Amino acid sequence: MTAQTIHKARIKEHLQELQDAIAIGIESRPATIGFHTSACAIDLLELYLHKTGKIPIGTQVKHDWFKRPKPEQKIIPLAQRNLKSTFQNKEEIFELLYTLEEKRNKLIYGHSTPAEIKQALSSFEKLRDILTKMLVEVGETLEDANN
Repeated sequence: MTAQTIHKARIKEHLQELQDAIAIGIESRPATIGFHTSACAIDLLELYLHKTGKIPIGTQVKHDWFKRPKPEQKIIPLAQRNLKSTFQNKEEIFELLYTLEEKRNKLIYGHSTPAEIKQALSSFEKLRDILTKMLVEVGETLEDANN
């Protein structure tokens, strides 16, 4: 299996898990939603970066690179240090990933509110929409979770 095929299979799995969690009820599945929105977002980004040659095959993007930088922080944020290449919508993508990372640990390990769960899902859907369109532009399509 190629790296891109593996990413596509994982994306399909994450989307199915999210669909199932939503069907069961988001308030009873915050950990599932926190994990799969974060993991799927990273797989989508990695697929795009591999497809466009922005990172070499084998390079992994880590979710914890997207811990939101503090305003007074003097060193370059991890995401910027590790993903130096430029690409379309990079700032917006990073902002959505920062939001997902903020919500991830609270949803997985802490006590989350329905509003926080909805915010994670909303941020994920925006990110998914952006990256899916960018993937289509470079000739890559994704299967729906129902296929």
